[in-house]
Amino acid sequence: MARAFLLVLDSFGVGGAPDAERYGDLGSNTLGHIAEFCAAGAADRAGLRSGPLKLPNMSALGLLEIAALASGTRPAGMPPPEHIFGLHGCANEVSKGKDTPSGHWEIAGTPVRFEWGYFPTEGDAFSPELVDAVCEKGNLPGILGNCHASGTDIIARLGEEHIRTGKPICYTSSDSVFQIAAHEMHFGLERLVALCEIVRKILDPLNIGRVIARPFVGESAATFARTGNRRDFSVLPPEPTLLDRLVERDRKVLAIGKIGDIYAHQGVSRVIKANGNDALMDATLEAMDEALNGDLVFTNFVDFDMNYGHRRDVAGYAAALEAFDQRLPEIHRKMQPGDVTILTADHGCDPTWRGTDHTRERVPIMAFGPGFRERNIGIRSSYADIGESIAAHLSIPSGRHGRSFM
Repeated sequence: MARAFLLVLDSFGVGGAPDAERYGDLGSNTLGHIAEFCAAGAADRAGLRSGPLKLPNMSALGLLEIAALASGTRPAGMPPPEHIFGLHGCANEVSKGKDTPSGHWEIAGTPVRFEWGYFPTEGDAFSPELVDAVCEKGNLPGILGNCHASGTDIIARLGEEHIRTGKPICYTSSDSVFQIAAHEMHFGLERLVALCEIVRKILDPLNIGRVIARPFVGESAATFARTGNRRDFSVLPPEPTLLDRLVERDRKVLAIGKIGDIYAHQGVSRVIKANGNDALMDATLEAMDEALNGDLVFTNFVDFDMNYGHRRDVAGYAAALEAFDQRLPEIHRKMQPGDVTILTADHGCDPTWRGTDHTRERVPIMAFGPGFRERNIGIRSSYADIGESIAAHLSIPSGRHGRSFM
């Protein structure tokens, strides 16, 4: 039996990107800086974690060697494993953005060679003409925000005014994205989703990568909390991805978390929603029981990025990595002869870095399964090698942009 399980630790970069300076990210290193802060005691949080970063299972899959390969230094305070299992290396991103769709599409064999549209960083993010179109087609009294912002910050700042006026909170970031935050009850979840679908059509000529629905609950700045009903509305990938090639050959692609949204629900057999890393791991384990010969289970673990990277929460990121690492043996126990599991990331989001945005970094590649021998696969020239390795493993024709390391 040959099945593939692709797990994306959203934003878990390992530094060293050769073009990091062009993105203002020279020196960023998500893993390296988290480990450094933990080793120094700066990432301890009472009752949550303490001491050096503890990732014994990923270390046994070559994570420390990956870090040294990617950035030239091993993570501080992390002891080397007795043995290393499986294939390990890292990959450069060739796509022009450091955003979620670009990283995921490239992982699936389709790099983004074009330039995304972006909103201005100074003054209003959205033009009067765009705001008028959104309000007219969305039947809105107006919008709040109209700026670059952190989602949690802007909801705390404008949430009460949003409830009072009925105006949705619209904002962007350094990514190619239009985000809309609205209260699930006072504004309505269905209405928010419908508004995002309207805005998606309005923005298509501007080549904006995503429109994101950011629902929240609570009645005051102190109690507002985003929910798990986030929806991403992406443009279609520029050409067929690994997912499309699998579905065309009657293979199943089980998309867990936000994977379906990222690929605009193209090349997806079934969408499985879950909220939080533990629930996403539970859903992955259940999907492993369902997957048949030739199928792909594809999961995005979003908490690393959404809850800790963007919020620059080093302790939270460290604790989330340790919790994920502790559950990896559950994946291994579910694997059968012929299976492969690949751990990787889509970009970096160094929680020690300035600002709140993604960081341009190399990403780790850890591939393991029954019968896999230890091998260093080096620095891959593109994330697309990941998708082409899965294609080779599942015996479907290769794509145009990557090269298998299997």
